[in-house]
Amino acid sequence: MDVLLQQILNGVVLGSIYALIALGYTMVYGILQLINFAHGDVLMVGALTAYTVVTLLNHVAPDLYGPVKLVIGLIVAMPVCMLLNVAIERVAYRPLRNAPRLAPLITAIGVSIILQTLAMIIWGRSYKVFPPLLPTEPIEIGNAIITPTQLIIIVTSIVVMLALVLLINRSKLGRAMRATAENPKVAGLMGVDANKVIVATFAIGAALAALAGVMIAANYSIAHFYMGFMPGLKAFTAAVLGGIGNIYGAMVGGMLLGLIEALGAGYIGDLTGGVLGSHYQDIFAFVVLIVVLIFRPQGIMGERVADRA
Repeated sequence: MDVLLQQILNGVVLGSIYALIALGYTMVYGILQLINFAHGDVLMVGALTAYTVVTLLNHVAPDLYGPVKLVIGLIVAMPVCMLLNVAIERVAYRPLRNAPRLAPLITAIGVSIILQTLAMIIWGRSYKVFPPLLPTEPIEIGNAIITPTQLIIIVTSIVVMLALVLLINRSKLGRAMRATAENPKVAGLMGVDANKVIVATFAIGAALAALAGVMIAANYSIAHFYMGFMPGLKAFTAAVLGGIGNIYGAMVGGMLLGLIEALGAGYIGDLTGGVLGSHYQDIFAFVVLIVVLIFRPQGIMGERVADRA
């Protein structure tokens, strides 16, 4: 039971991060029917930007309270990622909006490679040690352990996801986003500026990615130019699992994928003598992706939609 509780806590932490990243995928897909494979690299830029700011603060104001440094790093990283994602939409995706679906997909992969290369040029190839800025004293829940950083990740993710739900359901921008996702042409006739809605969607998704990137860097104390690739793929899997294009599905899919990964690495790893343990935990996410695509391609909360004539 203690092992189960520990793996559940680990899974909730992972799931919280995956859910935040998956929201960016699912919001863009819901409006543009586009899978933005560069989303994980926007996360990476956010983490490395925060690392640069925190490192600078450590030199300029070494006595500044650690959590304050982290918040300042996040405050700088978010607008940087938002501007970057908006620029990507304007330069790479908007000209291909009416092109066959394969064209923007290939472009997204190209943008991902460009961002990784630029990050490697700016920050170098070596791994950056993200300074520990939060308390490290573990918190015991029963016989399970959770760190203050992990607890902050869970609480922050829940608050941000609730705020996003309120934004989508209660605000004017949220209504415009839902209308554009339903039918952009009709929404345009009703006075909705589709371009502004799309830009806002990319900006919000980038802010969530920056937050997730800082969370990952703070939790694992590592930041590097390739760090967004695997979380991005797993978040895409979470979005597909929940039903890509569905906000609630992204949250549910992220949490489920985190739990599946943690429990799989913990229990199946023990049963196989460590062969499928933590070193091979990535396999569980992609097994889930294959199973979902075969048996329920619309995802848990997605709906079957007939092809339009």
